[in-house]
Amino acid sequence: MSTHAAAALGGVNVAALTPRQRGETRVDPGAMVPLLEFLAGSGVQGIVVMGTTGEFAHFDCEERRRFVEQAVRSSRLPVAVCVAHATLDGALSLARAAAGAGAAALLIMPPYFFRYRQPEVKEFLLRFAAELKGAAPIYLYNIPFFTNELAAETAIELLSTGLFAGIKDSSGRWENFVKLRAARQRCGFRLLVGNDVLFAPARAAGADGVISGCACAIPELLVALDRVIVSGDAGGRDRLDARLHEFIAWADSFPTPVAIREALSVRGFRTGPHAVPLSPEQQRRLAQFRTWFAEWLPQVLEECSHA
Repeated sequence: MSTHAAAALGGVNVAALTPRQRGETRVDPGAMVPLLEFLAGSGVQGIVVMGTTGEFAHFDCEERRRFVEQAVRSSRLPVAVCVAHATLDGALSLARAAAGAGAAALLIMPPYFFRYRQPEVKEFLLRFAAELKGAAPIYLYNIPFFTNELAAETAIELLSTGLFAGIKDSSGRWENFVKLRAARQRCGFRLLVGNDVLFAPARAAGADGVISGCACAIPELLVALDRVIVSGDAGGRDRLDARLHEFIAWADSFPTPVAIREALSVRGFRTGPHAVPLSPEQQRRLAQFRTWFAEWLPQVLEECSHA
C-alpha cells in the first residue's frame, strides 16, 4: 500500500493508463488490478494515476476519487495521483481525497482549458499548496501541450518556497531542464522528466528520474535504460534509447494515449475503447502499429534482459 513516506519520487515511475468500460465513461476496475500487478513486477519504482496518459479529463470527480482509492489499495508500489482540475476548488477536493486514501504524492498542473497568465498560474498553485497544509507531498506538473504552461521561471519561484517537493516537467525543452537543474542546486527539490524524448540525456545529466507514459506499455525498456544510465554504460544507453525512440515515433503519430492502449492490448491487457473514434486511415495505420509492436517487443525484451 502506498504511504506518504515513499514520496521522494525517483527512478522510473509509470504514468498509468486508465482502463475504461465500454459504452460509458467509467473506469474498468477489474482491468486495473492486473495492470497494476504487471507494472509492479516490472521493476519500476512507482505509479502515477489519473495523469495525462490516464486521461483524467474523461472522468467526473467522483469516479476519479473511487478509482484512486482502489489503485492505492491494490498497488504494491507507491501511488502518486494527478489531481488536475480546471478550478481550484475541484483540485483541492480531489487532492484531499487522494491524500486521505494514502497517495504517496500529488501532482498538480496549472488550470486547463481557459488561458491564464503566469501571475494567475502562480497564485493558483500557491493557494493550492497553502490550503493542503502538508496533507501530502506536492509535485508541480508542467505539460504545455495540453494546458497552460508553467514557465521555468515561475516554477523556480514556486519551488523556492519549500511548499513543493519537486516538479515533473513534460515540456520536452532542454532549456527548461537546464534552468531547473541549476535551481535545484540552490534550493533542493526532485527534478523529474515527463517527456520520454528527453529521459536518457536528462537522467544522464542529473535528473532524479522520469514519470513515463511509454513505461506503461514497455516498462522493461525504461527500467533497463535507467539501469544502464546509472551504471555509466554509454553504449547500452545509446542502444536502448534508440529503441525507446522507435516506440515514440509510432506513438507520436496517434493522439495520446492511443498507442499505449493498443500496445497494452497486444500484450494481453483489457484496456477498453479509445475515447474518440479513429478515421479509417488511422485505423489502418493502427493495425500496422500492432503488427510492428508484436514483432518488435520480443527483440527489445531480449535486449533489456542483457542490459
